[in-house]
Amino acid sequence: MLTLGFNLVVSITLSTYPKIGITTPPLTRQENTTLMPKPLILVTNDDGIRAPGLKLLANALSTIADVRVYAPDRERSAVSHGVSLHHPLRVTRLKENWYMVDGTPVDCVMLAVRELLGRKPDLVVSGVNPGANLGDDVTYSGTMAGAREGMLLGVPAIAMSDVSHRPKHMDTAAQVAVKLAQYVLAHGLQKDTALNVNVPDVPFDALQGAAITRMGQRDYMDEILERKDPRGRKYYWIGGSAPTHICEAGTDFEAIEADKVSITPIGRDTTQHNALETLNDLPLTF
Repeated sequence: MLTLGFNLVVSITLSTYPKIGITTPPLTRQENTTLMPKPLILVTNDDGIRAPGLKLLANALSTIADVRVYAPDRERSAVSHGVSLHHPLRVTRLKENWYMVDGTPVDCVMLAVRELLGRKPDLVVSGVNPGANLGDDVTYSGTMAGAREGMLLGVPAIAMSDVSHRPKHMDTAAQVAVKLAQYVLAHGLQKDTALNVNVPDVPFDALQGAAITRMGQRDYMDEILERKDPRGRKYYWIGGSAPTHICEAGTDFEAIEADKVSITPIGRDTTQHNALETLNDLPLTF
């Protein structure tokens, strides 16, 4: 069992994932601040530098670490792992330790870690996103991409989302982020792993626990909507009704429906390993 330290008990639903324990006592590296510097956390998001969730997250994490914020200048939702290769990037200092980048979440993390921070951060945290990043959402999510870029750069990383698009309790996700950050700073994460964390939009005390989960499946109801501008030229919107999902045991969807925090380990390797042997039968003659 996994104790998060805020009266939550995690049910281990992935037998292959290592058991971990999160506690609230001060971290070892913080016990003697005269000898060890405070850990450094890089915070980013995909909703832009002025998003309420970013401020909540940065303020909460600043209670346990030095925090630097590098975030996009505007909304960058659903940009996935996009990198800006065809135009220069500009970084603007808004206030102490807060920087605005005219690029994607991945641009922000790459610039900060590779060039601007001065030292490698101990943790990357992306969010808090207003809206779930469950199941196949991970493929499109700029929030998850910010965390995944941290993982690719060798930094432990967490993506945080409140599952409501109009959240009333985003501070709950910020509190959960602090608890998870304390664990990761103290114990690290398995190599090439980032955590995708989704939090029910309920008061902190109303959380019903947490679960280590696997990704579920979305059923997207996308429609391509054709329109014409005033000059008669066609343009298109990608729209449609809200996606549905398949709720299976052990998935992130199951956890959220039970008002539990969903913690999904996301890996670097996206190979479909169980297809390798089958594909060996391909008649490859070239």
